[in-house]
Amino acid sequence: MAQGSDRVAFLGPEGTFTEEALLANMPSGGLHPFPYPSIRDVLRGVQSGEVPLGIVAIENALEGSVPVTLDSLAWGFDDLQIVREVTHPVHQMLITKTEMPLDQITKVISIPHAYGQCRDFIHDHLGNVEHEATDSTAEAVRRVSRVNRPWAAVGTRLAAEMYECHIVAEDIEDFEDNRTRFVFVARERAPQDLGGRYKTSIVCGMDQDEPGSLLLILSEFAYRHVNLNKVESRPSKQALGHYVFFIDLDGSIEDAPVAQALKCLACKLPWLKVLGSYPA
Repeated sequence: MAQGSDRVAFLGPEGTFTEEALLANMPSGGLHPFPYPSIRDVLRGVQSGEVPLGIVAIENALEGSVPVTLDSLAWGFDDLQIVREVTHPVHQMLITKTEMPLDQITKVISIPHAYGQCRDFIHDHLGNVEHEATDSTAEAVRRVSRVNRPWAAVGTRLAAEMYECHIVAEDIEDFEDNRTRFVFVARERAPQDLGGRYKTSIVCGMDQDEPGSLLLILSEFAYRHVNLNKVESRPSKQALGHYVFFIDLDGSIEDAPVAQALKCLACKLPWLKVLGSYPA
C-alpha cells in the first residue's frame, strides 16, 4: 500500500467519475490514487496531512455546482487551496448485476447529482421505480453487484467492468456534451509563474442585503478590466435570504489588477476568502 505522502485522494470506491478524471490527468511525482468514502473525507484527508493532494468534483455542465464541495471549501476547511482544475467528459450508464429488461427493474441507486443528469431517461423508462441515494456512482454499482435483486445503478463504464456488472443502457445523460469540472486541492497555494495563464476563485459575503450590494463587488473587477468566469450565490448558513458569492475570475492573485481588486474588496466586505489561484 502506498504511504500517505505518495497518495492522491479521490471520491471512492474505485470506479467513480472522479477516479476516471484523476487517471486521465494524473499529477507528476509518483502519486498513487487512494479512495475516500465522501467528498468531505477527501478534503479532510488533505487538511489533516494524511495525503498531500486530493481531487473533487466542483461543477457539472448539466447540474451546475456541487454544493458539498463549495460549502466545504468556503466554511469547513480553512487551510485548503485549489491548485489545479481539469474537465472530464461524463457518460452515465444504467448498470445491473445481470442482463434484464428495463421493465423488471424495481430500484435505481446512485448519487443525486448523477440522477439529475439523467432525469429524462429515468422519467421515460423508470418513472415508477424506487430511488435510493449513495455517496458515489461507484458505491451504487458495488451495491448492485452484491445483491441478487432487480436493482440498477447509474454509474461509470469503469465501475461496471470493475464489479463485473452488465450495462443495460449507455449514455443515458440528458444532453450529449456532459462534462464535469474537477479541482485538485492541497494545503499550499499553487506556485504563481509570471506570464502564465491563471484563474482565481474566491468567496465573499456582506453584512446585509441592500440595493447595489452585488454591484459593489462586481465593479471592483469591472473597473480594472478583470474578466469574471462565474458568479454564483449560495446560502450563508446564517439566516434565510442571506447569501455569499462564489466568483471565478481570470488572472493570478499576484497580477496587479486582481491583487488591487481583492485588496479593495477586503476593506469593504466583512468576509472574503481566496479559495485558490491556479493554472487555467
